[in-house]
Amino acid sequence: MSTPHASGGRIVEPGRNCWRVPEADRAAVLIDAACYFARLDQALRRARHSVLIVGWDFDGRIRLRPDQGEDCPPLGEVLRALVESRPELEVRILVWSIATLHGPSKVRPLLLGASWQEHPRIHLRLDSQHPIYGAHHQKIVCIDDRLAFVGGIDLTVERWDTTRHAADDPARHRPSGTAYGPVHDLQMMVDGAAAVALAELARQRWQHATDEAVGRSSGDQALWPADLEPDFRHVPVAIARTAAPWGDQPALVEGSTLMMDALAAARRSVYIETQYLVDFRFGDLLARRLAEPAGPEVVIVTAKAMHGSVERFAMGSNRDRLIRRVKRGDHFDRLRVFHPVVPATDGERDVLIHAKLILVDDCFVRIGSSNISNRSVGLDTECDLAIEAGRDADERGIASLRGRLLAEHLGVGAQEVDAAVAASGSLLRAIDSLNRNTRGLRPFDALTTRGPTGPILGSRLVDPRRPFEPLWFLKRRRKRR
Repeated sequence: MSTPHASGGRIVEPGRNCWRVPEADRAAVLIDAACYFARLDQALRRARHSVLIVGWDFDGRIRLRPDQGEDCPPLGEVLRALVESRPELEVRILVWSIATLHGPSKVRPLLLGASWQEHPRIHLRLDSQHPIYGAHHQKIVCIDDRLAFVGGIDLTVERWDTTRHAADDPARHRPSGTAYGPVHDLQMMVDGAAAVALAELARQRWQHATDEAVGRSSGDQALWPADLEPDFRHVPVAIARTAAPWGDQPALVEGSTLMMDALAAARRSVYIETQYLVDFRFGDLLARRLAEPAGPEVVIVTAKAMHGSVERFAMGSNRDRLIRRVKRGDHFDRLRVFHPVVPATDGERDVLIHAKLILVDDCFVRIGSSNISNRSVGLDTECDLAIEAGRDADERGIASLRGRLLAEHLGVGAQEVDAAVAASGSLLRAIDSLNRNTRGLRPFDALTTRGPTGPILGSRLVDPRRPFEPLWFLKRRRKRR
């Protein structure tokens, strides 16, 4: 059965490391945006009352199924056609205001609108109710309060890819027609009470940003795809939030607390996928766990390439320093830190890791928007979902997910991964035995090189843990409701 918390209880504790733990009738992990976008497309076309999108960025020009070519209309046109054909449907899209500067989307439609937005029941708003430099980083879509998607994937450019991550996939291109590289990501889909709670959370954020109170949807249409077998059935889903203090809104640190509690509870293995790896508090906890004679094996899959000089300085260099710091505590050779590659005509191509996943033993999985970075601890607005196993079926679902993810990165079948883990009794030995293909996992040089192990002086200005307090007077003061 499920692995207990190190203190003897369970990991998930409402009020401490999560907001609520509503039950999902069904839950599925959608691996990579091609899978997520296809399921979202299905659900949108069955929406009757409400579509609520909350994101770090948004671009109506993207196609949810670009592999279908020009037969697939842009997302904005899909939404416009839906509201025109369904008189009760309202579409609300909330986007981080500074996405106009930092996001990959086209700026003009966010600021001035686009033709698909010219409908009274399509509402796109820019959310400016956040601390200076704080990002609204959640990626949530709620449909009719009956189906919700949460994870690391925004509805914007440079997100779509298949699990093949082919080096030169012709369908992987921006609306301008230019290609972008392979990218790996995750989204969780839930229904039941979990979807209702997430819709409430999204409405709260909409009201906080726009002052418009939106009522609960009265939809009763079944939205779960008939052809999708869920990974979990009748399972409690923890909703963990992160938000900086703003106006009368207190700080929320459920996401980082949940992450640290999960790592503290690990007994056999920790498997992590993260875009950024720069939170040294997290690194110190991992180092302590690795120094324990009976501590867990730790496998981290993270992004190698960093874009721009500022990101390379604050995120890339600090990532390497953190890896060396954690490795220093690895007295029993139980640490692996990898970046994935796929074969290309000129050698191999890096796969960008944009996922945010923590998987502990066979008992716990967390998927959401939170990176392992300082700003995801207390500056940005985040939303993560977690499942803690309570039954054997839940454990099998978690173990199966880990096998599918590793199979993708190693270029083998999921059954091969499961067999290798079962035969060796070790996640590390299983990976080492299968990691022999042109598509595979490459170790970071920082695991074997010497160098500094502390954060770069001044990097907190780029990756801060909390708001810049000197700008407190710019906060919007609100009356409590």
